[in-house]
Amino acid sequence: MKKSLSFIRDLKNNNNTQWFHANRPRYDEAKVEFLAFIEILVSEIGLFDPDLGPVSAKSTLFRINRDIRFSKDKSPYKTNFGSFIIKGGKKTGNAGYYFHLDPAGTFIGGGVYHPEAEILKKVRQEIYENPEEFREIISNKKFRDSFGEMYDDQLKTGPKGFPKDFEHMDLIKYKSYIVSKSLDEKMLSGDELIKETLEAFRLMHPLIRFINFGLE
Repeated sequence: MKKSLSFIRDLKNNNNTQWFHANRPRYDEAKVEFLAFIEILVSEIGLFDPDLGPVSAKSTLFRINRDIRFSKDKSPYKTNFGSFIIKGGKKTGNAGYYFHLDPAGTFIGGGVYHPEAEILKKVRQEIYENPEEFREIISNKKFRDSFGEMYDDQLKTGPKGFPKDFEHMDLIKYKSYIVSKSLDEKMLSGDELIKETLEAFRLMHPLIRFINFGLE
């Protein structure tokens, strides 16, 4: 990831279109390097998650251009590389596997982040109908040791449409269903990066499978 990290570091200090266009060849090389890494991940994930189906590595990438229309920050470019490996593509709303490369904080993630209301309702419904199965997934020792608690905001009260006396109300208050694990920067240039990433994805696979089953 040397080319990718080097480009991103320099982009952080030169976040303007003139610099980017002048360094376009460096960006293209960094993107090729990152895509090669993602292609390996896609291939390996398919071995333990056959539901993923055929996925193009290129289709998993997020655009480096920022949407600045409604932002006070007018920096034109994101200063990271992000890939969301997901069944059916990013527009489906399915749960998937995320890799975020950033010198300021690289991490591995997965699940559904701020899903649309209808998708969130389906996820909550699946949990409501199978709370013990869901709690067993997120309480697994290896899972907890790797990711800790699920994070993101929770509703102060139970969501509409569910019984107020639901025994597992804490499980359906989340606005997102995501987990993540930070990576030490030293690992990004070592041989353990792919192994560590895939191990994390294997651990989160039961969560991904559970969510996507409820979205079918």
